[in-house]
Amino acid sequence: MKAFDATARAGSMTAAARVLAIQQPTVSSHIQRLEVDFGVELFHRRGRRLELTSFGRTLLNYTRRTFSGEEDAHALLAAAKNQYVGRLVIHAIGPHNVLPVLKLFMKQFPQVNVAVGVGDSRTITEKILDYQGDVGMVLNHVAHPDLFGAAYRTQRLVIFGNTQHPLAQRATLKLRDLQGQRFVIREEGSTTRRVFEQELKERGVEVQVALEMGSRESVREAVAEGLGLGVVAETAYRPDPRLVKLTISDTSMATQVHFICRKERHQAPLISIFLGLAHSVSQKIA
Repeated sequence: MKAFDATARAGSMTAAARVLAIQQPTVSSHIQRLEVDFGVELFHRRGRRLELTSFGRTLLNYTRRTFSGEEDAHALLAAAKNQYVGRLVIHAIGPHNVLPVLKLFMKQFPQVNVAVGVGDSRTITEKILDYQGDVGMVLNHVAHPDLFGAAYRTQRLVIFGNTQHPLAQRATLKLRDLQGQRFVIREEGSTTRRVFEQELKERGVEVQVALEMGSRESVREAVAEGLGLGVVAETAYRPDPRLVKLTISDTSMATQVHFICRKERHQAPLISIFLGLAHSVSQKIA
């Protein structure tokens, strides 16, 4: 099962062999034995690429719980012996909120290897549930029985545009002034987009989604080129001579940043420490 688990996570038997420090034929033999002994198919072989079957995905859910707990136990023992060593994998919606916590963590525990991936809240939640990371930073509360969540901070949403945009010349605006305006906006699934569109719907304001982009950076560049207005969390907005923030006086659109992890793992040494540091940072910026 260790051979299966490592192969499923690494994507190949060769990579799994490196992780387990054994030979690739040994990994292949173990997986073949599982399939033959239990009459199941765990992977679809597509050339050199392996894809989990439906049964394989189900089995992975169980092996991840088993071996993730074993890894946490090793981490706890290593922490007691070596003053915290190991690896912490974090998935975040962006660098802006997570970096202050990372700075503290890495200063206190320089021997810990930290890896950070960036994605949207939905993808990050799926990765944490699937044991593909230790801690996730997402927008708004994630209601799931297998997840532990800790509120981090509230961040206001801001509307911004090119300095030559007609609305950029006005000192203050009302939300209704956005009626009919063209917007460059994140793809479906973005929490920022959902909150923005919900506010517009409740207030009876209609805008035109002129362009969908896959990242905040892409949105910023498109807005800078004059392709429409944009909306972003204030913490993610970066001053640019081509851009200006619009002051909308009658709205308080905001999202809430949360840290999440699997519920049974929130007391694992490195995860617990990281969440504790996140709480201390949140108290300072509240």
